[in-house]
Amino acid sequence: MYLVAGLGNPEKKYEKTRHNIGFDAVISYASKHCVNLNKNKFRAFFGEGNISGEKVFIALPQTYMNLSGDSIAEFASFYKILPENIIIVHDDISLAPGRLRIRAKGSAGGHNGLKSIISRLGSDNFARIKIGVGAPQHEDYDLADFVLGKFSDDEIKLLKPVVEKVCEAIDCIITQSIERAMNKYNN
Repeated sequence: MYLVAGLGNPEKKYEKTRHNIGFDAVISYASKHCVNLNKNKFRAFFGEGNISGEKVFIALPQTYMNLSGDSIAEFASFYKILPENIIIVHDDISLAPGRLRIRAKGSAGGHNGLKSIISRLGSDNFARIKIGVGAPQHEDYDLADFVLGKFSDDEIKLLKPVVEKVCEAIDCIITQSIERAMNKYNN
């Protein structure tokens, strides 16, 4: 059994922002597998499907980014999903737009959503798929304003194929292994 969760913020004003690329990618993944994200429990919208013989829950926590761990921990506890069977998709400012990085475990790296998940699960042993959104070009630019800002048209063109690779990478993790996915998709 797996839990695939995209990180982001609810509310229309956050749609298509850098911080919500995790939501966008996971919505694409759900669509690819014909999973409706129409259930509302554990402070998340979610659906479930069968992917290559594995039961997979696909979720969008509605707790806002900085409290993502509240939703993820409730979900994992109720369904008895082990941390190593959780896949989190999120934005990463340390990667250029169009870049993708997969990790099997590790620190939060300054990402508040990951900090919350690590804290609430009591473990950092869960997969993360990081989608590069770049960093502000000026030192005095407010980071919160940047990640809550919308993508430029050029960035959107770079991200569309990355979202497709994220979907492939999630399938690879579920059907093969995190190691295989890292070898194949880390660019």
